[in-house]
Amino acid sequence: MLMHGSWGWLKVATLTVLLPAGVDSLDQAVRDDLQRHHDPRLQPVMQAATDLGRKDVLFGLLLAVAVLDPVAGPATARLALTSLVSTNLVVEGFKRAVDRPRPHGAHQRSNASFPSGHAASAFALAVVFARRWKRAAILFWLLAAIVAFSRMYLDRHYLSDVVVAAVIGVTCATLLVRWPPASSWGLGRPKKE
Repeated sequence: MLMHGSWGWLKVATLTVLLPAGVDSLDQAVRDDLQRHHDPRLQPVMQAATDLGRKDVLFGLLLAVAVLDPVAGPATARLALTSLVSTNLVVEGFKRAVDRPRPHGAHQRSNASFPSGHAASAFALAVVFARRWKRAAILFWLLAAIVAFSRMYLDRHYLSDVVVAAVIGVTCATLLVRWPPASSWGLGRPKKE
């Protein structure tokens, strides 16, 4: 792994904590297996799953939640938006600190591979939406997992990128949901269905 400037020590420290020994070889083995079994017929499905994580799609979804659920929709959308912002701040900090090249070779600090923003956002939303619509919780978790998998299938991320991203998304959203001041923002527990 190349070290650039003064960021080198931070990259080494971050990867040492977050990526235990052997993870790089596991990442590469999973990537190789996925690419070896790549089915062009699944490409549109995986691209559609990835597109669910685009910022414009996410904001459209939150707007729909706020408008179509007049009782708890606005508070749910605010909680989801706040979860996405906090999650993505953490993700972007790690991306810039670690600066890991993407599996397909692209290398840009602001768009680094580790961790996956799509996966982190999907899992943060799963926490919020599963909390609001408990009966559909399995669907939200399944969609988050499909979005995360699509990032690996499309060769945009490694396994560790999406696993760590899922942990970040779940952690940030859970902390926000449980944070006492959240109820004063109108983000507290929504009324039961």
